[in-house]
Amino acid sequence: MSRQRSMETILNSEFVSIGELVRLTDSRYSTLKFYTEEGMLPFEQAEENLTRRYNREVTVARILLIKELKGRGLSIPQIKDALGMDQ
Repeated sequence: MSRQRSMETILNSEFVSIGELVRLTDSRYSTLKFYTEEGMLPFEQAEENLTRRYNREVTVARILLIKELKGRGLSIPQIKDALGMDQ
């Protein structure tokens, strides 16, 4: 298992891991994994080790928007619609 990167390094990185997104957004790993599997969080996958990489700025903004919409009481299908995703 690799050593955790410092918050300073994470904040200066273009791409982050799902574990680093947990730290940045105070979200649960299982929640972000669900959002990823539902297609709500875009990622790139490095072929050599199959690690998912998320664009830090875009993905953090998307997670914060999802949290806001959930706070308004929207369901996952409604959030997907608000995000412009085809169901």
